[in-house]
Amino acid sequence: MGRVHFIGGEKGGVGKSLTARLLAQYFIDSATPFTGFDSDQSHGTFSRFYKDFSSPLRVDDYESLDNIITIAETLPEHDLIIDLAAQTSARLGQWIEESDVFGIFTEMGHKVFIWHVMDDGADAMSLLDKTLDSYPQQDIQFIVVQNLGRGENFEAFEQSPIFQKAQQRNAYCMTLGKLHPKLVQKVDFNDLSFWAAANNRDLMNTPERQRVRVWLENSYTQFDHFLKHDDEPAEEHASPEAYAD
Repeated sequence: MGRVHFIGGEKGGVGKSLTARLLAQYFIDSATPFTGFDSDQSHGTFSRFYKDFSSPLRVDDYESLDNIITIAETLPEHDLIIDLAAQTSARLGQWIEESDVFGIFTEMGHKVFIWHVMDDGADAMSLLDKTLDSYPQQDIQFIVVQNLGRGENFEAFEQSPIFQKAQQRNAYCMTLGKLHPKLVQKVDFNDLSFWAAANNRDLMNTPERQRVRVWLENSYTQFDHFLKHDDEPAEEHASPEAYAD
């Protein structure tokens, strides 16, 4: 059964592309085939770092969006990662509703994951509330990503009715740890995949590589809870040398 991951949050600057890149690296390291789509026409961050695995996506073009279905049909063993730019939910939702996209995925046997990446602001909570209301289907798995790189205190969210609402929808809430800002900047300026950041000795010193490895392992442990297949050994991770530069 394939899986389709819509990674959004609607708000800009909360770490949506970072989460998409992290999920891509998780799939690479666990030898899980996947195809990515990057809807950010202005920056294209996801496709910049994982260009061999992604292609551009226009949410204002049904033919472009239909490619998601085409790939799901032709590569049923692939997970799909759709990195959604800010303020794209209305157009995406219209395509989903008019095309009965979730019904198509159900017929294919694909499971849909909706990822909501958020900071600790009130607007991120409100956008999550709207997302939960927009997709009432019970067979959708919601993933709420509390990004410590974009917020320090999620206590207000965790005590809110919106958090309770997410729990009632069986959403999985994970915490994305914070990488040191100068380390993130170094990774970005050198266009490094996360594997390269954890292994490239020419560009990263030993403490920097280790910090990336710790961050990846902590994130992967949480991913394993809702993504790992029962028959896959949790400790095995491949490290393609293609990402060494």
